[in-house]
Amino acid sequence: MSAVAIRGVSLDLDDTLWPIWPTIQRAEAALDAYLRQHAPRVQAEWPIERLRALRDEVADRHPELAHDYTAQRRITLRHILELETEVDLLVEGAFNAFYHARNEVTFYPDAVPALNWLAERFPLVSLTNGNADLDRVGLGHYFRARVGAREVGHAKPHRAIFDVAAESLDLPHAAIAHVGDDPTLDVLGALEAGMFAVWLNRDGKPWPHADQPHLEIQSLADLCNYLATPQDKDAS
Repeated sequence: MSAVAIRGVSLDLDDTLWPIWPTIQRAEAALDAYLRQHAPRVQAEWPIERLRALRDEVADRHPELAHDYTAQRRITLRHILELETEVDLLVEGAFNAFYHARNEVTFYPDAVPALNWLAERFPLVSLTNGNADLDRVGLGHYFRARVGAREVGHAKPHRAIFDVAAESLDLPHAAIAHVGDDPTLDVLGALEAGMFAVWLNRDGKPWPHADQPHLEIQSLADLCNYLATPQDKDAS
């Protein structure tokens, strides 16, 4: 597929527009601070690493919630706070402390310039398995639509979430470039859905699958260069 056939762009969020692990570490620290203040006995019993392990156990025990990180987090918090008084208030406060920090992200340097360029030329849809709030993050105005695994009920690479993204832009799958960092969730999912699959490989990793992405890039600036028309290039 040539670049001129692309009429819309779908973008993953975590590890595509910002690195997720530093964000999660800050969110875990914010949650720990909340528990230290409001439930010190629980905080002493459940330090960050042990609480992280419990969150993973909850995910394993609830495969039906694989698409819903928010529900997994709330179940985890209710488990550790169940013996406290005012459990509901504590769970809500603890989750809010975590979620507020989870949306305080540090963008990759190429993210905002690329979004500015792309949004002037294409309708954009975010397509994520995570639970970031684009308005809180500060990028909501770039996107015509937002598609999340929690709302759809299926996570990438399931075909359904890519179908919803295509419907949200009112475009055929083949006219949409999906851009993401994960070879399986993003690239294979997009390939199987019939989209133009773009692998954002910031770290120069080897490709792990037999099926190849349509395009491999090292930065979002590379994507803009690929999609640029002759008129764009003449103007630069």
